[in-house]
Amino acid sequence: MILQGIAASDGIGLGRAVCVREASLDYSNVRYSDKETEKARLQEGIAEFSRRTSAMAAQIRERLGEKEAEILTGQIAMLADPYMRSQMEEAVEGGSCAEAAADSVCTMYAGMFACAEDELMRQRSADIRDMRGRLLAILLGEMELDLSQLAPGSVLVARDLTPSMTVGLKKENIAAILTETGGRTSHAAILARALELPAVLSVPKALEFIKDGDGLIVDGGMGEVILNPDERTRDEYLKGQEALLTQRALLAAYRDRPTVDASGKRYRLYANIGSAAEAEAALRAGAEGIGLFRTEFLFMNRASLPDETVQYEAYREVSHTMKGREVIIRTLDVGGDKAIEYLNMEPEENPFLGHRAIRYCLDCPELYKVQLRALLRAGAEEKNIRIMLPLVSCVEEVRSARKLLEICKAELEAERIPYDKDIALGVMIETPAAALIADLLAREAGFFSIGTNDLTQYTIAADRGNAMVEKLYSVFHPAVLRSIRNVIAAAKEAGIPVGVCGEAAADPALIPLLMAWGLDEFSVSTASVLSSRACIGRWHESETAKLAQEALGLSTAASVERCLRTAVGQPEGGEFRRSHRRQEISRIEGIQGEI
Repeated sequence: MILQGIAASDGIGLGRAVCVREASLDYSNVRYSDKETEKARLQEGIAEFSRRTSAMAAQIRERLGEKEAEILTGQIAMLADPYMRSQMEEAVEGGSCAEAAADSVCTMYAGMFACAEDELMRQRSADIRDMRGRLLAILLGEMELDLSQLAPGSVLVARDLTPSMTVGLKKENIAAILTETGGRTSHAAILARALELPAVLSVPKALEFIKDGDGLIVDGGMGEVILNPDERTRDEYLKGQEALLTQRALLAAYRDRPTVDASGKRYRLYANIGSAAEAEAALRAGAEGIGLFRTEFLFMNRASLPDETVQYEAYREVSHTMKGREVIIRTLDVGGDKAIEYLNMEPEENPFLGHRAIRYCLDCPELYKVQLRALLRAGAEEKNIRIMLPLVSCVEEVRSARKLLEICKAELEAERIPYDKDIALGVMIETPAAALIADLLAREAGFFSIGTNDLTQYTIAADRGNAMVEKLYSVFHPAVLRSIRNVIAAAKEAGIPVGVCGEAAADPALIPLLMAWGLDEFSVSTASVLSSRACIGRWHESETAKLAQEALGLSTAASVERCLRTAVGQPEGGEFRRSHRRQEISRIEGIQGEI
């Protein structure tokens, strides 16, 4: 039996199921005493929650890093919020016991986040549910779940992998992770990738189909789970697992090597990050810089706007971590699928085409100036920060942003605060309008970075989150590829650098096309840095030119993709994951021999 879910963390895990079922948190028999007693119980419960969670965060910080620990420290901060605490106390004064007060308020907040348009905000709902369950367990005197004693080869099956579950996990005993909820950006996925464990999430009714002790194969790359596989299938996946481990070991040799193609041409290979803490991981993975720092995450997990100091410290930390390497920081990209409650943005019928990103920021100059000042200040020492404007659709937006930037410079000069006087201002090309006037924008911008995810969506007018039109969404569409080629050409004509920071930058089938058209910089996820470097290394200029000519001669997305995947040795469908690894190992070994 094959169960399908979301491919959240690559790898193949084989083992026996260990099903984690939620304990009963029934408090119907708890009697309300008086409001002072219940308030005291509530405060004691919150204090104990904070103590335990701080200890858990310290363990995770030591094992996995600051970014993963932030998931738990965020729960502490939320429970410390005066407004949330006052709502619980009001419930107690209204006659609710401590358990009921905590339950009702946490459930309300979880429901609010669950309805948000942005997936990252929706994922916070899972954090609040975790917080609710653990706080109720403390109030009820229940023992916390201990997963430290799992046997080797265990496949963890749960409704959700909460941050608190991971504290006692021994990575060497876990073969894979499987949950009924979560997505690629959920904290379960983040933790699984940090632990380098295969994970498939959002498998419907997993705990109904799977029993303790069932044999499981979890393919985190394909998003498939095979229940009680036969011996032949098991052997096939064992070979795939071995090939994957070999591939990873071979790729490690690329960590400290330059990014060059087979003809000796150099490229810049950068990483995309969402927080200052991720910069260190990018550096360890071999990234030569940061091609996209998504600053909206600084604004999301909090109750109010981050002030200039908070932003300055975050940008400065990334700048110093990268030790002089280029750091491209995208200014606030809010709106669309990224709603931030405290900004009180007006509801829109079509937010993706509405008041968002650069449009919103230019209409809120005081808010925008805080970020621009922080960026200017953070760039003063290393002078490696570059500012990138999101969702640009006209020349006027670039000019308005530059004018505001100059005002900020004048203010800092008057205040005698150090700043980077020559900081570069670039444009993220992700709208068809920007692609069509790339030659005009190139006269205004210091650099281009192509956001292929949104550019594809807007060019084809197909919402990538809508299952009914998802089949139309393809970066291989000739219109999208021609737009990318034309943007690169406009940048080369103007003499400014151009990169790609969308998913296309790490796709082995698209890398040779981008090389052929003259791309300077590839910015990929941290996990894709080494594989992208190896892929670039196998191509010669003459080969990429020939392939690009062939691909652009085709008329459909399907035929273009088939052509490119065949050229790079990627069979279509699921067979790619299972058979391609051994082919890729041979290629990597061959390239290493030539370097």
